[in-house]
Amino acid sequence: MWKQIPGLRQISQRTISTASRRQLGNRVPEKQKLFQEDNGIPVYLKGGVMDSLLYRLTMGLTAFGTAYVVYELLVASMPKKQK
Repeated sequence: MWKQIPGLRQISQRTISTASRRQLGNRVPEKQKLFQEDNGIPVYLKGGVMDSLLYRLTMGLTAFGTAYVVYELLVASMPKKQK
């Protein structure tokens, strides 16, 4: 099969060999220091600005959803006026 498509074997070998050369550094110790640091910040906000935005979005959606459910329950509990 490889003799039919000579360039395919070279491409597959090149992709595999270049992928193994890129070694990512181990950043786990850095993250452990960040999250274990005792600075009064809750662990769910220690990731930075993105964690803060996600937290605020989640809390906003939760508050909106709760208010909407209470509103719908109030509307459902009121009898409709008969004409």
